Amino acid sequence: MIILVMGVSGSGKTTIGQLLAASLHWEFQDADSFHSPENIEKMRHGIPLNDLDRMPWLLALQQAIQNWLQENKNVVLACSALKASYREFLLVDSDGIKLVYLKGSFELIQQRLQQRQSHFMTEKLLNSQFDTLEEPENALIVDVSQPPELIVEDIKTVLGI
Repeated sequence: MIILVMGVSGSGKTTIGQLLAASLHWEFQDADSFHSPENIEKMRHGIPLNDLDRMPWLLALQQAIQNWLQENKNVVLACSALKASYREFLLVDSDGIKLVYLKGSFELIQQRLQQRQSHFMTEKLLNSQFDTLEEPENALIVDVSQPPELIVEDIKTVLGI
């Protein structure tokens, strides 16, 4: 099974994803590691990515997801997946992939990004993240204002794992 943990930058995808994976003894993957150096540099300079920039990243993620499913790997994947079209591209198996949406207010996320150190995604891009976000209808929606440990327990309970 793959659990895709999605949301805007600063919503806690990596933190929650790592905690969830550790508690389940699953592999953790961060979609950020699939970005090209050019994309990371653009984001570091506060330049939002467009769909053309994202296509090689989405293709690499789709291939990785297909490989994990074929190998029957249990993986927690932290991935922004902000647009419905991106999620459709990545959700190649509706039975084998569960979608978890980390939802938070602009103010809370902005506060978190202001405290973040040494990450290429800056608070300058937060407006573009919220502008791009198309909230999913077919996901477990989690309020990110809760403590991370509670969020992980909620996810496990609702997904029955």
